[in-house]
Amino acid sequence: MKDAQRIATFLEAQAAELDAAQNTRLAYARDLTDFSGWLDGRGMPLLQAAQGDIEAYLVSLDANGLSRATRARRLSAVRQFYRFAFEEGWRTDNPALRIKGPKREKALPKTLTEDEVDRLLTAAREMGRANDRVRNTCLMEVLYATGMRVSELVGLPVQAARGDPRMLLVRGKGGKERMVPLSPPARQAMRDWLDIRDAAEDRAAKKTGKSASRFLFPSSGKSGHLTRHRFYMLIKDLAVGAGVTPSKVTPHTLRHAFATHLLARGADLRAIQTLLGHADVATTEIYTHVLEDRLKELVLDHHPLSRVG
Repeated sequence: MKDAQRIATFLEAQAAELDAAQNTRLAYARDLTDFSGWLDGRGMPLLQAAQGDIEAYLVSLDANGLSRATRARRLSAVRQFYRFAFEEGWRTDNPALRIKGPKREKALPKTLTEDEVDRLLTAAREMGRANDRVRNTCLMEVLYATGMRVSELVGLPVQAARGDPRMLLVRGKGGKERMVPLSPPARQAMRDWLDIRDAAEDRAAKKTGKSASRFLFPSSGKSGHLTRHRFYMLIKDLAVGAGVTPSKVTPHTLRHAFATHLLARGADLRAIQTLLGHADVATTEIYTHVLEDRLKELVLDHHPLSRVG
């Protein structure tokens, strides 16, 4: 079996046994292909690599200027592959077992102020054609109300929005499901969009004979729904219209804003963990650092003893 076939077998197992998301499998494929190509340049197949070879690969990544996060991700893919190779009996050992990779940098998440979010929501209601305004308002209100990942938002099934729900059932990473509450503005925006969406789908069905889309935000593209890239470009346009620095605004910064604003207003960290769909509360704890910085600024700016003289 060639290296490419072994990588493909590994990826199939990830999909079948662990229900790994498509983006995760694509990242594994890119990283393992790069590692395999590096080994091939030294006349070595994947299954003959030793611990020293993997360490030399990591050194080469560092020398080529790859970030700590990228190197850590590459090592993670290599580790997963060799653990699978050992379990499948392709190898009698795991050469990556004892390798310690670079620790990921704990960068604070970029977020937005409440005023900036309000301006983005206003821009969504006012920019573009009438139907686009209704759709964009729904997208932005639901995203900020729930803190969903962008892939979860654009892939929402339309049935999840039927019946004026107060809660949405979201299918997240690894197929895990969670319930997220909807704010009154998000519910209204969803009702308004459903009316327009359903009417458009009915007209299209009568014209083409095709059944209506199963997605809340349908598209004629391959995926059948609004793509992450299209929404990314859309939110940048809204940032310009709202007078918010576009580099600050991504779908993920709205997710961060959702968590940060809840925490700042007294929400429990465990509750935020559940709403965001984090498997480990340690992932959620990074938001406490964002809040700490804001509290320090608050004390320095307003506490009487912080003023010189």
